[in-house]
Amino acid sequence: MNCKELLVKRLPELDRMPLHQVSQYLDSNVEHEVIDQINWPDKYSYKPFCSFVVAVSLTRLYVFYSVISKDLRAMHTSDLSPVAEDSCVEFFLQVPSNDEYWNFELNCIGALNASHRVERPSPTRLTAAELESIARYSSCGSEMIEEQDGTFCWDLVVSIPLQLVGLDGDSLPEFVMGNFYKCGSKTAHPHYVSWNAIDGEKPDFHRPDCFGKLWFRKPEPAVEEKATKTQSPQPKGLKRLLCKIFGK
Repeated sequence: MNCKELLVKRLPELDRMPLHQVSQYLDSNVEHEVIDQINWPDKYSYKPFCSFVVAVSLTRLYVFYSVISKDLRAMHTSDLSPVAEDSCVEFFLQVPSNDEYWNFELNCIGALNASHRVERPSPTRLTAAELESIARYSSCGSEMIEEQDGTFCWDLVVSIPLQLVGLDGDSLPEFVMGNFYKCGSKTAHPHYVSWNAIDGEKPDFHRPDCFGKLWFRKPEPAVEEKATKTQSPQPKGLKRLLCKIFGK
């Protein structure tokens, strides 16, 4: 199975911006990657459009998502609730020197389910203080949304302290492993889509063996060579363009 790769852009200026401005800045200044792998097509063939941008500052890791989907659902408003049932985006991360991996799952209003673990059955849930340290901003607001039919364009940005996941902004490793997802198990169109492909019989995002590689620093020739072998990144300003087309 191919392992996708991307280069995480270093943007120290992000820490000086309010989060809604970070969302606009990342959309305009960094190329988008697309979450497009339908891993279980026989049962879950629906694929909403979902792109993401990932960047790092001196202290935080930022992920910005842009979504166009047929429905919108946010029944869960509290952290540590099963937000994967709603219109949801996810990011899993593993530092190569650590057996644990981290999962960050957010519905379209920013409710967060997050933990770290070595194996799926044994999670350590984030504490209230750890959850509070993770900043989020969604274009959908923060109130509950009963399921709506139609075509919806929304975006969300999450800001995770590097220290929380065992990283030091002054001494980052060459790379970390990770994967990005779009899902919604109880939406009108259930779906489980990933950035890097997952090999398995049933939906399961807890597969560190199927993570891609997120480079913090890598020789330029290798980055260019790999870029020719993976999907073409989407253009900057993608969210504004798509929302203009779809009129949402």
